[in-house]
Amino acid sequence: MATVQDVAVIALVNQKGGVGKTTTALGLASAAWARRIPSVVVDLDPQGNATTGLGVWEPAATVDEALESDRPGILEDLAEPSGWPDGKGLPPRIVASAPALAGRERQMLSDPVGAQDRLRVALSGHQSLVLIDCPPSLGLLTINALFAADAALVVTEPSAWASDGVSEILRTIDRVDTRKPAGLAVAGVAVNRLARTRDSRYWHEQLITDHGRLVLPPVRLRAAVAEAAARSLPIHALPPRRGAAEACAEFDEIYDRVVGEQRPEDPDGL
Repeated sequence: MATVQDVAVIALVNQKGGVGKTTTALGLASAAWARRIPSVVVDLDPQGNATTGLGVWEPAATVDEALESDRPGILEDLAEPSGWPDGKGLPPRIVASAPALAGRERQMLSDPVGAQDRLRVALSGHQSLVLIDCPPSLGLLTINALFAADAALVVTEPSAWASDGVSEILRTIDRVDTRKPAGLAVAGVAVNRLARTRDSRYWHEQLITDHGRLVLPPVRLRAAVAEAAARSLPIHALPPRRGAAEACAEFDEIYDRVVGEQRPEDPDGL
């Protein structure tokens, strides 16, 4: 299996909805924002929560156009500035979601050649950190993300049967890894919304027991994280309030574990 070194494209995956994939994608984008690392968020979920979380409500272009096209590198042309502030940080760009993505998956099923490779082709020549927010399924949209990615970050929450779901997605990642010449690394298992309850602690411990070192330090349940998403702000730009600094530190640690060292952008611009 590939290793997580010099990772440039990360797919955030889980076949279950509501586990915090978008929250984690925005948290990692916020950590890149604070470091002034150029980044692009690709919103593959038809619900489009990453798109609105980045302050974009009427995108000029969408990722559906990339999946429709066979043109290498088209994603660079479709990425547009996000609505995040550009004062202390470097705002990510966004390749926005579209409701049409739900139909695009059905259309790709009729493509006998390259159905799983469209996003990889569209990403050809990229030079930024790319975070792909996947839909809650193991359909062709998620498979496209995995074939385009250097590494997959499994996102889950400490709840009943979460470990079984992680095992299922890890099997899918392993199958993709064997079919990609460059392989596909497992960046880890990000545990989102860890609460102080006995039940939450129990299921978190179960994840660690079952998946060992793959389990990354958790992101705890904090109102500041939900507030940042609701206000379409990076968590690192949220005004001081309870839990904000701690949430920033948690996302920073996941970023360091998954992405590692990258060179900041020139403060004078791109």
